Amino acid sequence: MARSASIPVSRYPAGRIAGWQLLASAAVAAGGGWWAGWHGALSGLLGGIVNVSAGVVFAMLVRLGRPETAAATVRTGIRAEAAKITVIVLQLWLVLTSYRDIVHGAFFAAFVLTVLVSQAAILIRD
Repeated sequence: MARSASIPVSRYPAGRIAGWQLLASAAVAAGGGWWAGWHGALSGLLGGIVNVSAGVVFAMLVRLGRPETAAATVRTGIRAEAAKITVIVLQLWLVLTSYRDIVHGAFFAAFVLTVLVSQAAILIRD
């Protein structure tokens, strides 16, 4: 069945995962803000955004791939996963080297939580 443009983005698996990740990031940012002030909140948001943006890259590459064979499907998945990992590593490096006042606890808590949330969101059915 073809998907209509009227279906909300939250119904697509990638949209649902990104939404859950953003909520988890906001929760960690709130806790980080309470614990360490502005830098704690920003660190929590940055930690979550690393995974959200990597997931968007993954979804875009899978969507653009449109494979016609099983082998092409596997290649598309591997390329998308490699791009996702590359984006994560580059963003971790960028944030950790350029943001001097980062609150490491909030940053890594949000990063790990968004990884776990993405796995849980995949298991939830519509």
